[in-house]
Amino acid sequence: MPSLRQLPAVLLVAFAVPLASSAAVAAPLAIDLSHQLDEERAERVEKIVERFNSRQNDYKVQLVRRTQGDAPKHLNLATREEQAKFVAAHTSFRPLHVVMKEAGESFDGRQLPPELHVGLDDAKGNLFALPIAWSTPVLYINKAAFRKAGLDPEKPPKTWAEAQNAADKLFDAGVACPYTTSWPSWVHIDNQSAWNGVEVADAKGRLKFNSLVQVKHTAMMTTWAKARFFIYFGRRDEADRRFAAGECGMLTSSSALFAALSDSRKADTGVSALPYHEDAQGAPYQTLADGASLWVGAGKKPAEYKAVARFVSFLMDAEQQVEMTAAAGFLPMTPAAVAAAGSKLLKADLAGLNVARRQLQGPLALRALRVSQIEPVRIIVEEELEASWSGRTPAKQALDIAVQRGNAALPAALRARVLK
Repeated sequence: MPSLRQLPAVLLVAFAVPLASSAAVAAPLAIDLSHQLDEERAERVEKIVERFNSRQNDYKVQLVRRTQGDAPKHLNLATREEQAKFVAAHTSFRPLHVVMKEAGESFDGRQLPPELHVGLDDAKGNLFALPIAWSTPVLYINKAAFRKAGLDPEKPPKTWAEAQNAADKLFDAGVACPYTTSWPSWVHIDNQSAWNGVEVADAKGRLKFNSLVQVKHTAMMTTWAKARFFIYFGRRDEADRRFAAGECGMLTSSSALFAALSDSRKADTGVSALPYHEDAQGAPYQTLADGASLWVGAGKKPAEYKAVARFVSFLMDAEQQVEMTAAAGFLPMTPAAVAAAGSKLLKADLAGLNVARRQLQGPLALRALRVSQIEPVRIIVEEELEASWSGRTPAKQALDIAVQRGNAALPAALRARVLK
């Protein structure tokens, strides 16, 4: 057998080329996406990340769990409750519109509706971060429980008075949990205030969610709790799981929940607009869009910012947004995505999305301050709501205390909430 020196040059090239090509294949550039999601929500994000990684070979996004004191990663997912912290620390992040422009990626934040810009854009309307997974609260009903109570599941309650009548009949029919709620400050302070046309803060940013309408609503919930019409499962989303298991007749929670509930075999679910108080002048107005936002860490390398920009473009693609809407119920971000969702999703899949979008089309000005987004204030509000709902404190006193404590805890940096 001839040695390599004796082989013709062309054969040496044939041997060499595969070896050189193999050595030249570079590993994809890794970028981190930090989060503080629970296991279920982290799995949803993981599926999106895996889809991006499988469609190209240049970059690899990897999820990492964020811990207290961590420096910002390349990408940072802020939940609704964390957003105020990110706004206050915005100098640690690079404006999204700048990252996209410098990377040469097509990006026009003006495509996104105004309600998705709240708290995330600068004075010129440029997006500082991406509103990736937003929703608004709606009412869910357990159709089987409604039928058992002699109620028409195709005519869900529109007002809180009608909801009280439904809760009464559900209770009489033996439903142990006629009504429950997740995210109490988001649903019952921020959104009930907006939906019924009252403010949570004055023009100077001082909290004032203790008006007549808000006191009446809190007192109603206290009465329901005493009558066992309202069963409270805590400050986060335990109520979602109880409703999905078929335990409750009605639930107020995120519109994004509809996708998961519609797949549940234990609860035949209907979705309707959030109830309003019919004696609130001009109600209903509009609810608020809130959710997770994606922030870009400062001080990264140009190649890493290109990877970030490519991932954001992937998220902005209409087809990808349709998949996110179908899988997780999030509001599509652009008109193209809304149109694509309407043409591609099943009618049942669109039910929650359509209710949510109608609620966001009201006449009121967009509200920048939301108590559920400022964690110290949210905790205070939920403590005082619990004090009222448990019967320990009258509703008016509970809200007065919450406003007083909330204003004392509201840092000046968060009150300004200005991105530059």
